[in-house]
Amino acid sequence: MRPILMKGHERPLTFLKYNRDGDLLFSCAKDHTPTVWFADNGERLGTYRGHNGAVWTCDVSRDSTRLITGSADQTVKLWNVQKGTQLYTFNFGSPARSVEFAIGDKLAVITTDPFMELTSAIHVKRIAGDPTEQTEESVLVIKGPQGRINRAVWGPLNRTIISAGEDAVIRIWDSETGKLLKESDKESGHKKTITSLTKAADGSHFLSGSLDKSAKLWDTRTLTLIKTYSTERPVNAVAMSPLLDHVVLGGGQDASAVTTTDHRAGKFEAKFYDKILQEEIGGVKGHFGPINALAFNPDGKRYGANKISLLIYNLLMKLDVVVCCASNEPCLWKVEIYGSTDVFIIVS
Repeated sequence: MRPILMKGHERPLTFLKYNRDGDLLFSCAKDHTPTVWFADNGERLGTYRGHNGAVWTCDVSRDSTRLITGSADQTVKLWNVQKGTQLYTFNFGSPARSVEFAIGDKLAVITTDPFMELTSAIHVKRIAGDPTEQTEESVLVIKGPQGRINRAVWGPLNRTIISAGEDAVIRIWDSETGKLLKESDKESGHKKTITSLTKAADGSHFLSGSLDKSAKLWDTRTLTLIKTYSTERPVNAVAMSPLLDHVVLGGGQDASAVTTTDHRAGKFEAKFYDKILQEEIGGVKGHFGPINALAFNPDGKRYGANKISLLIYNLLMKLDVVVCCASNEPCLWKVEIYGSTDVFIIVS
């Protein structure tokens, strides 16, 4: 097994997204420049230049021809994946925090932050097949949640939108009328800001991560709490394996305190949990800052975790072991699986 280190970004990563086929990996960062990589060997294919602020999020169409990105420069841009050219720019009065294509790629849901006198909002935009026919008009705008909306995703068959953010409440909205359908229970739900939200491959359930040091598994249709995964660190990113019953949680202490704390005390490991039993089954150590982004390859055998240089971890699924290397020198990584401790030395 050979770990992959992808160098290219100059500032910390904010979001990772594999395409449907798993051969391309898109990364966003605070350096204004989304980047696309070959997932198999880590080669950088190209960059998408045009944003003037940190890029918080992205999504790629089902056929991998279009990329959509949201940025702190108050714009959302559509790109031609192959050519790297801008197809269209949606302008907002506040930073764009989250974007996602709907099934069929004819709609996109976008969240914008509170800014000046503007409140946070969820926008639904129609995506034209011909870029020359694209318009700025929103099909639907939903306002109401207090604080920033960190994530919004489509529910089954594009009939609903699921949102979560600073007020620690998960909401399900009707995607045609904007009517609020369900809210998470305050007793069983998160107690602090929800930082991340990811859906299962079949869309039947989703996972949320929060600064309350937990991640929760929810039924997509009923918003019933299924499982809770407790940890000892704030959770900034979550991911679910499409192959096995595994979930990964990443996070650590607040970035503002990183320089004053030993990396061991900062708790920057990525933790693996059994999805059903809710037990911790493994961990990956080696990061020296908070983990802000996680993504599984659709084949379930690799996942990416953020660093200023992007690390791709190969998963030995038969052994449930994760090993990585981040330099040209021999790397010593401590990997804890099922209560045992093993040490591996890898030369990249």
